[in-house]
Amino acid sequence: MTRDGDNEILTLEEVARYLRLTPQTIYKWAQEKRIPAAKLGKEWRFRKSIVDRWLDEQILRDQS
Repeated sequence: MTRDGDNEILTLEEVARYLRLTPQTIYKWAQEKRIPAAKLGKEWRFRKSIVDRWLDEQILRDQS
């Protein structure tokens, strides 16, 4: 069973709003593979559950 939202797919703009960053930053990070993303045609897509896990890892790494 998955929780609601686990499979939610976000656009680049939605991820930028969610993380309170600029779309340009998210675009650059996606291109550099600094944030987990998939490029579908010309558009970047992000699975919310994976972005949440990635964010948790960044927080833990910064606390070390």
